Amino acid sequence: MSSVVNGRLFVESFVTLFVIMDPLGTLPVFLALTATAGRGERIRAARQAVGVALLVIVVFAVFGQAILGYLHVTLPALQGAGGLLLLLIALELLTDQADTEPVRTEGVNIAFVPLGTPLLAGPGAIAAVIVFVNQVHGVADAVGLALGVLGIHIVLYLTMRFGTIFLRLLGRSGVSLVTRISGLLLSAIAVQLIADAVRSFVEAS
Repeated sequence: MSSVVNGRLFVESFVTLFVIMDPLGTLPVFLALTATAGRGERIRAARQAVGVALLVIVVFAVFGQAILGYLHVTLPALQGAGGLLLLLIALELLTDQADTEPVRTEGVNIAFVPLGTPLLAGPGAIAAVIVFVNQVHGVADAVGLALGVLGIHIVLYLTMRFGTIFLRLLGRSGVSLVTRISGLLLSAIAVQLIADAVRSFVEAS
């Protein structure tokens, strides 16, 4: 088994992405964004969000260095952009606009933005995957990393898929409370992303 899968890389990549992508921490935001949706729509949103996140992670795992290099974009710049986008979403969750149609911009599928990216497949996850890709030196390493990435996305889907049970238990007032709390948490995450990006720019200068 060890000759087929690098167990160490699997565990390291899975645990690192679990901490960064934070399935339990993402759940309140998911419930807030889909509070007015039907059960089928919420399940579809969970499936699409995880699918988009997996696609983004895989693309950056394979072509990440080349894409950023071609566009002359650094990871701190990507981090700052993700932080600004999340901050806009957080402000909507913290205002009365979130009570009726949480962050539903016309023509925009929330499963793609902000759920799939940058909430799930954000700058932190992208940067971590690029770092792990640099540690791949054979088939066993590649399989270990692939299983780690696939595993965390399965956990993300199951968390959101069955987390909708909490929506029925909370009721309208509970959903409103969760929306406000998730907006506050999301704004803190956004500010931290921006602060980390600024710090990286300063250190690089």
